[in-house]
Amino acid sequence: MMKAASTSHLLPTYARVDLAFERGDGAWLTATNGERYLDFTSGVAVNALGHGHPKLVAAISEQANKLIHVSNLYRIPEAERLAARLCAASFADLVFFCNSGAEAMECAIKTARKFHAANGQPERYRIITFEGAFHGRTLATLAAGGQKKYLDGFGPVMDGFDQMPFDDLAATKRAVSPATAAIVIEPIMGEGGVRVVPHELLRALRALCDEHGMLLIFDEVQTGVGRTGEFFAYQRTGAVPDIMTLAKALGGGFPLGACLATAEAGKGMTAGTHGSTFGGNPLAMAAAHAVLDVVLADGFLDHVRRCGLLLKQRLAELKDRFPAVIAEVRGEGLLVGLRAAVPNGELVDELRAEKLITVAAGDNVVRLLPPLIVSDAEIAEAAHRLERACSRLTQQHARHGAADGAVDGAVG
Repeated sequence: MMKAASTSHLLPTYARVDLAFERGDGAWLTATNGERYLDFTSGVAVNALGHGHPKLVAAISEQANKLIHVSNLYRIPEAERLAARLCAASFADLVFFCNSGAEAMECAIKTARKFHAANGQPERYRIITFEGAFHGRTLATLAAGGQKKYLDGFGPVMDGFDQMPFDDLAATKRAVSPATAAIVIEPIMGEGGVRVVPHELLRALRALCDEHGMLLIFDEVQTGVGRTGEFFAYQRTGAVPDIMTLAKALGGGFPLGACLATAEAGKGMTAGTHGSTFGGNPLAMAAAHAVLDVVLADGFLDHVRRCGLLLKQRLAELKDRFPAVIAEVRGEGLLVGLRAAVPNGELVDELRAEKLITVAAGDNVVRLLPPLIVSDAEIAEAAHRLERACSRLTQQHARHGAADGAVDGAVG
């Protein structure tokens, strides 16, 4: 059989931009052609410490010289220590380490279902989720998100998930049944358009779970580890979950996920109920300890909050100046979204032309996700580049509008 001709042997599941990077330094990336880009994507909220952070690089290098991987057949002391640090900084008592956000969500789903089975109610397996959410790309997490564009072509959708309209508490209450095990929600829906869930809604969901003996799961894969200005986003809401998922920033760029739970919520997850070959290995743990050393140091989260406020102030000014391009500024901390008045892909492309890297999201949003170590000067530079991009887009759309009007007038 002849092989199909191809310029790449990678499975074509990404619409990749024809741009590649060879090194990075802080908030900056250098492309293979030598051009420098200001990175306001951070690997989609992954590179919390930016690129080449000396503490992270040293921790990974030192650990790689000692021991990279063993297996979870044996104790891994650094995993035990990292779990203790995460629990000390949160509501949790127990942690399971894995390799990604989707795996962390799989663990959360299994933990919630097993909790009820351990309580003698195995019929309680359904989980309420919210329209527009994104929880990963496994078959279970795609079913949890419920977005048709991601589910088409993969056969029957996994049973057990009930999607409710975003911010509709009455509909959520009606959806609760004797089979409902849990509610899962992102405190800020990142992929769904940087939609900040009202804190009063999160508190109402907590009360609803308490009333019906359900578990509350927060997906903090994108919001966790300092991104919102708190170590975890739930800490600013007044609502405490029973289970929480982390990934992205936790390893600072090294693949790592975690599922955190209270002792009660996790009581069904006994020996043999779950596992991961790579999860919690020594190299991943070294990376995560380095990240926590930096993010939990005195003053670091104050820096994130201050920079987040500065960024939103600059963006609000640009929104007022360029209403034909920017319709709304959303988000908390350094998880910021611009709802565009033009197609968001156009704005992403124009910003890339200005050597500013951003990422699109749902609801016609462009996300700005700088590394948490970003400086005031770099925020100012990003604002200048955004200003130039908005100016060009305003002129382009004004010309198109004028041309369309001329055509309409001629036809009329």
